[in-house]
Amino acid sequence: MTAGTKLHRNVLALGLVSLLTDLSSEMIYPLLPVFLATTLASGPVALGLIEGVAETTASLLKLFSGAWSDRAGKKKPLVLLGYGVSALARPLIGFAGSWVHVLAVRFSDRIGKGVRTSPRDALIAAHVPPQLRGKAFGLQRSLDHLGAVLGPVAAFSLLWAGLSLRAVFLLSVIPGLLAVAVIALRVQDAPAEGAPRHAGGILGRDVLPGEFRRYLALVGLFTLGNASDAFLILRAVDEGVPARYVPLLWGAFHVVKSSLSTPAGALSDRIPRKWVVAGGWCVYAACYGAFALVKGPVATVAVFLLYGL
Repeated sequence: MTAGTKLHRNVLALGLVSLLTDLSSEMIYPLLPVFLATTLASGPVALGLIEGVAETTASLLKLFSGAWSDRAGKKKPLVLLGYGVSALARPLIGFAGSWVHVLAVRFSDRIGKGVRTSPRDALIAAHVPPQLRGKAFGLQRSLDHLGAVLGPVAAFSLLWAGLSLRAVFLLSVIPGLLAVAVIALRVQDAPAEGAPRHAGGILGRDVLPGEFRRYLALVGLFTLGNASDAFLILRAVDEGVPARYVPLLWGAFHVVKSSLSTPAGALSDRIPRKWVVAGGWCVYAACYGAFALVKGPVATVAVFLLYGL
């Protein structure tokens, strides 16, 4: 790369952090519905409560963590704290004796995610000129997707070798702690900013355009009907997909998802982006309808992969 196109080392370092963290979390996530149903004898209600609390926690904290880091002027401490909390909390699912324990661990894990996400993105943007930000975030997301594929493959390999679900969960601590080490040793904090550290309050109502706020309202409405993917995993197992192959199915889903994200982005440069978003939501609705109707493992796997679109 020339000097004008070379990305700051933070981009690669935080991309590696995303890879290792997703490797760790995706060793657990696709197996969690199976673990709840078989080992802990908990039903879909418990799964829904766990995932609802977890994702709500992460979403709310993302809203506030960015503002906190802006006011503090330092972003690396929050990034390190967020990844550290998740890395230490996530593997504790291996010790869970009931779904309540899983809820507590997922809550802690999502606290970590909510704390770290906004400051991490700001940390990438702070070291990259505007004309390279697309490339920088594209690299970070690519490494994130790679981790989302490697995690299920690692989980499947460990299960194939005869390890228990609990052992797989406990071993996920290794890539999680490696991610924390990369942050501590390789990531630079953002340079101090001279601009005011508040702009429109937490919600930014006086700086966000009305059209964007309307879009956020639509996203919020869609999210109300957006069930956790964990239910789809449970559906696949109910339709005959062997539990040990669930990680491979989840990894294949991420391959489809990541391979189409770049073409979809390019398409949005040529046609109105609202039609691309609307098309994706229509595919989502069609897939959920198909999940309710299909029977047997082959048809279920086909719909699951289509859902990756």
